[in-house]
Amino acid sequence: MTTSSLGLMAGLLLGVAAAAGGFGGFLIALLLGAIGYVIGAQRDGEIDLSAAFRGRDRG
Repeated sequence: MTTSSLGLMAGLLLGVAAAAGGFGGFLIALLLGAIGYVIGAQRDGEIDLSAAFRGRDRG
C-alpha cells in the first residue's frame, strides 16, 4: 500500500469520526481525504508541492 493510499484512508476515517454523519460530514470527510492523499503523494514523490510554496526569486 502506498503512502498516498494510506493518507487517503486515514483522512477519510478522521473525517467520518469528526463529522459523524450528514452532508456536512461528507464534505469534511472528502476534504480530509483529499488532504491526506496530497500529503501521502508528496511523501511518495508522485507530486512536487515545493513549486507551489516557493516564493519568487528577488534579485
